[in-house]
Amino acid sequence: MTIPKQSTSPDDPGIDPQTLILAALGWILDEGSRAQRFLDLTGLDPDTLRAGLSDPAVLSAVVEFIGNHEPDLIRVSEALAVTPEQVIAAGREQRI
Repeated sequence: MTIPKQSTSPDDPGIDPQTLILAALGWILDEGSRAQRFLDLTGLDPDTLRAGLSDPAVLSAVVEFIGNHEPDLIRVSEALAVTPEQVIAAGREQRI
């Protein structure tokens, strides 16, 4: 899976942070034990997660979860064809 780029200018084809984070969430939820670890560590439940897909706090929780476990950060970056730095930067942009 690759993340569609959001062109802000021809010189800067950036990736939409929310799209990247939602794709990372999909990657997290794709594997049962990883999904359960995410829910356990964030304290979110499925209903709150569904309702908060546009909430910056929920999106930041996704990036924090991934960023706190380097193997997950590397694997999600590979799966989404982005760099680990892009994943972390997406989280920073969501907090602004």
